[in-house]
Amino acid sequence: MQSNRIRTKSTYACKCEVAKRFRGRMLPWVVLLVVATAGAHAQTGTSDYPNRPIRLLVPFSAGGTADIVARSIAQAFGGILGQQIVVDNRPGSGGILGTELATLAPKDGYTAVIGNISTIAVSPALYPKLQYDPLRDFSPVALIASAPFVMVTSVSLGPKTVKEFIALARTRPGKLNYASTGIGSPGHLAAAVLASSANIEMQHVPYKALGTALTDLFSGEVHLLFLGIAPSQAQLKAGKVRAIAISSRSRSRLMPDVPTVAEAGIPKFDVTGWYGLFVPRGTPSGVITRLNATMAKAASIPELEKRFTGLGAELFAHSVSQFAGFVDAEIRKWGKVVRESGIQPE
Repeated sequence: MQSNRIRTKSTYACKCEVAKRFRGRMLPWVVLLVVATAGAHAQTGTSDYPNRPIRLLVPFSAGGTADIVARSIAQAFGGILGQQIVVDNRPGSGGILGTELATLAPKDGYTAVIGNISTIAVSPALYPKLQYDPLRDFSPVALIASAPFVMVTSVSLGPKTVKEFIALARTRPGKLNYASTGIGSPGHLAAAVLASSANIEMQHVPYKALGTALTDLFSGEVHLLFLGIAPSQAQLKAGKVRAIAISSRSRSRLMPDVPTVAEAGIPKFDVTGWYGLFVPRGTPSGVITRLNATMAKAASIPELEKRFTGLGAELFAHSVSQFAGFVDAEIRKWGKVVRESGIQPE
């Protein structure tokens, strides 16, 4: 019995020695196996993407331009990806609330958000205590479209060109005013850049609704408004306002006879509204690449291009890196405008 106990103990000791000898050698292989397995799981998570509906957050009310853009893209994406794109309108605080909500979504590619010049480039500079940072919290996916604004004036005011408007403003410093749909809105910033570039003084009159601003423009109570091309068409045809310039660097295909502000002697003037697709930062790169490629395919659909042309917008098929560079430039550009103009939130 004694010899059996000794033999058993000796065998146990031998096994322990063998385990110790190979433990160091096996560990790297175990690590490699874990990493390879994780990689396989990650690949599986994106290779069949999307395998369920995708939620597209729109931080603005239904019926507006952002909503029309989102629903148009949702329809195109759905056909290309073979999955439903569910548009979820979450308006509030000029797009801030819905954009903040997007930061709380899972980083799995099944929630995306529409961002624009206001929510991504202007609000972070205008509101220091904003609950999101576009560079920290979001990954840019694709530029969807851009659209210039039309500089329109009251017909009763007189000037028919930008030069004539500037000349009048210089003879009446602080007496002319301009309308916008709110502090920090693209229309507000466009007029502020014009005033700064032309060295003229105008008063800002913010409105909560575009309809009210247009009514006061018709009557001559306000003198200037930077208006989207699509909503401007009916007013121009009715002869209620006068279009004197386009805000982008190049002329609009919808209004080829209207010169740009830059042509009128304000070099480098370029204020263009835009819409882009973003996902919460941390979303797999494979998903971002897939969505960007989907946008490129959507941009080549004739029906979609025609729809956006009707909005006065141009579709884009930029790469992820191109769009990231564009976003970074817009954030720096409008941050500087907000700081130098001294614009303060309401």
